[in-house]
Amino acid sequence: MKSREQVFELLVSLLAGMFEVPAANIHLGARLYDDLDVDSIDAVDLIVELRKITGKQIDPEAFKSVRTVDDVVDAVMDILEAE
Repeated sequence: MKSREQVFELLVSLLAGMFEVPAANIHLGARLYDDLDVDSIDAVDLIVELRKITGKQIDPEAFKSVRTVDDVVDAVMDILEAE
């Protein structure tokens, strides 16, 4: 089981690597669309990567209400805890 901190660090790595978002801009309160310029297509790519890493099926519907980095961490933690 990953901790919230590990999930956040993983997310920083993915966002920086996949979408060239400066790591310094990524914090729990950062809004994906407004602050980090992650659009809906990018979000789908992110879900695919998270699925590979978690080994869990991720329902894109679960990510419809995701707005901030913290929301993503919460969603991933919910998926990991649902074992």
